Amino acid sequence: MKRMQAATQLPIQEISANAVFVEDTTCTTDICQGQLGDCWLLAALSCLTMHPNLFVKVVPPNQSLTESYAGIFHFMFWQYGEWVEVVVDDRLPVREGRLLFSYSCTRNEYWSALVEKAYAKLIGSYGSLKGGNISEAMEDFTGGIAYSLPVSSRAPRVMWKALSAALSRGSLLSCFIQASNYREIGTVTAEGLVKGHAYAITDTDTVKKPAGEALLLRLRNPWGFVEYSGPWSDTSKDWDDVDAAEKKRIDLKNSEDGEFWISAEDFNKLFDTVELCSVDPDPIVEEDTSTDPDSPADPPSAWTLSSHKGSWVSGSTAGGSCSYPRSFWKNPQFQLVLAEHDDDIEMTPGEKKVAEKQKEKAKQCTVLVELLQKDRRKKEKINFLHIAFHIYRVREGGKMCCPCVRCECECSTFLVNLTSFLFLQVPPKLRGLCLDQSFFSFKQPVGSSGVYQPFRAVWREVRLDPGNYVILASTYSPNQPAEFFLRVYSKTGNNLGTQDFTCSTGFLMVMSMPPVLPEDRKRVQKTFDEVAGPDDKLNAKEFMKLVNSVMEKDYQLPLETCRQLIFGEETGGRSSLTREQTEPVLTSLRSLQSIFFKFDQDSSGTMSPFELSLALQAAGVQCDGQVIQLLWERFGSGELHLPFHGFVACVTRLRKLFALYKSESNPEVKDRGINTWLLRLLTV
Repeated sequence: MKRMQAATQLPIQEISANAVFVEDTTCTTDICQGQLGDCWLLAALSCLTMHPNLFVKVVPPNQSLTESYAGIFHFMFWQYGEWVEVVVDDRLPVREGRLLFSYSCTRNEYWSALVEKAYAKLIGSYGSLKGGNISEAMEDFTGGIAYSLPVSSRAPRVMWKALSAALSRGSLLSCFIQASNYREIGTVTAEGLVKGHAYAITDTDTVKKPAGEALLLRLRNPWGFVEYSGPWSDTSKDWDDVDAAEKKRIDLKNSEDGEFWISAEDFNKLFDTVELCSVDPDPIVEEDTSTDPDSPADPPSAWTLSSHKGSWVSGSTAGGSCSYPRSFWKNPQFQLVLAEHDDDIEMTPGEKKVAEKQKEKAKQCTVLVELLQKDRRKKEKINFLHIAFHIYRVREGGKMCCPCVRCECECSTFLVNLTSFLFLQVPPKLRGLCLDQSFFSFKQPVGSSGVYQPFRAVWREVRLDPGNYVILASTYSPNQPAEFFLRVYSKTGNNLGTQDFTCSTGFLMVMSMPPVLPEDRKRVQKTFDEVAGPDDKLNAKEFMKLVNSVMEKDYQLPLETCRQLIFGEETGGRSSLTREQTEPVLTSLRSLQSIFFKFDQDSSGTMSPFELSLALQAAGVQCDGQVIQLLWERFGSGELHLPFHGFVACVTRLRKLFALYKSESNPEVKDRGINTWLLRLLTV
């Protein structure tokens, strides 16, 4: 048996002496799938070749393998709100002198293989391209919104018209047949179609025949072979009744190149799902659009875009779904204000039957929200989390603030602890709105992306009354760290703008203490009388024994925490406490124990990180999300549960820092604010 050669990488000019970057013009047949399961990527690339204005954005012109050749090529891909340049060299994987992955049917053209290499570099490796959803590649090639449409949701003629309109707007289209199980993926049906495989939809047309006209769609298999064999395929007898001029007009080719025509009726019978990606988020078929396929397509709408990059952080902002009510509210929240309804809709005669419903819609705002999780195709692994977003209506003037903050919604500045907040032209009355657990426990969302899905992106178009809303982005399970990108499209007239939320620079510090308990005073006096040195002070070990004699077993403190408590007082640099200092410290510890006990939900002697901000508020300290996250990293030691001694050390450190800030005389420090000051010192 002949042994197969190992794959290697060679410069293009060593692979082919007649190599060119682009031969004549770019077209769908320039792309053939090799030994890599990335049909989802190559089908999207086939679609891209049909739109020259989009293609040159991804594949910049004037690149050559001969003129001014430097051995490198550059490409552009959309990545979460920005276009990123990727530069690659000209070495490609080969085996026995032939390209291992994507290739052109001419064998001398290399632009598609280089795009595939650049995209693999962008997301991690060639291995990261194995298996995927075509919507990912469509969005990265256009920056548009990708979404799915069940083929069965529209009659064949209506679907054909909708796809034709989408193509005319510059949308990328693809389709596939759903495989019922893993073993069916890649199997070929009796009609020559591959299950679980992405096909590019590259054109639609009508063909005249003696009995009338046929509505056709042109599809392409990115393999470059294995074609549809049913009616209107390359060798079908249906073409016998079509005039030669018609065949020439639609560029009919009887060749095994993966491209074929199919009727609208058979398309609806054989395919399950259409994937679309539009640069503008116009819906492919609006709910009440006329079903007359001969009516003109609606003109594209104008949209305004706002976007935000955020993250889910374990123990801080990764609160999980509403199945976890104690942490759900900790997820990143974004405020959306819709100031005006959409412009009045001009209704066609066919829409007059639903005139009243259209009038009602015209009083609402059309909003499209998309949530994307970032960088989940790294190191040859695909690990998409189950994600979703929910939209909640917030009544202006309502008092939704956390009760422990004790503030009114009409305040222009007050304390909040939300980790992320996007303000879009927010009225003063709603700035600083704090939505806590009680709000989400009783409030139902007015819109959502649906059930949690393990996809890169989830989206939903909703119609909302003008007003104030909060969008909450979450993973299904808590403590799943990831970065995400949220974008909100709204039709012109809603006056969307971006203004990131900044925490107030005012911090609460409640220093009032309950009176010392008589039994504690007696215990302190007895301890000092028995063990205090000549200076009448307790050192750290002696203080630890005193503290742990009054604390419950699960709340006893280690020596290091006791040292921190001592240095939190004015001791002149000495690691010891006087009688007068010990009594209030002991009382404070009892108070912290009561607070901690309240938030120790399972009586384990530990606290969930999601409870830290509320526990600190109860202790008289109000911090923003960044500070809370940093406190957890420092005092939680990377664990997902905080013991009592960690909570004590955290409060002690904060109290000392607040006191230092209050005594700070440098005006520059005060100008920058306590938030910046705390973030700097907590990292020291």
